[in-house]
Amino acid sequence: MATAKLGDRVEVHYSGTLGDGTTFDTSRDREPLVFTIGQGRMLPDFEEAFVGMREGERKTIVVPCESAFGEHDTGMALTVPADTIDVGEELAVGTILRAQGPDGEAASFTIVAIEEEAVILDGNHPLAGHDLTFELELVRIAESAPLAASPGRLS
Repeated sequence: MATAKLGDRVEVHYSGTLGDGTTFDTSRDREPLVFTIGQGRMLPDFEEAFVGMREGERKTIVVPCESAFGEHDTGMALTVPADTIDVGEELAVGTILRAQGPDGEAASFTIVAIEEEAVILDGNHPLAGHDLTFELELVRIAESAPLAASPGRLS
């Protein structure tokens, strides 16, 4: 039976939990996640964990926060006047706001506190500062990577 390798397109199921057991994401209630190993669309440790796995194999990995979304940076907190935020609904702690900076770059902020005249926003990724535990299952190797040509001369 083939094992997954760099460049393979794979179908996987996963469940991600925090240190306290809280599930932050899972594919178990939907179609498997499909990606190409090494393409860089997933966390590197997540992608690399599937290398060498066979279809139907399961394993658990822990991705330290430094390799996931980094440490929580208290310098990314921002206090803004409440009347400058118009989201078309009542503001609530936990709401994620998306904004565009002067350079056109998109940024996301989570409302962490609401005061009488100000709103405190956090620019960290919601999973920053957390080690992430993933229960992984390789459902299927959808496409094998093409064989690389060996260097050298043809005679």
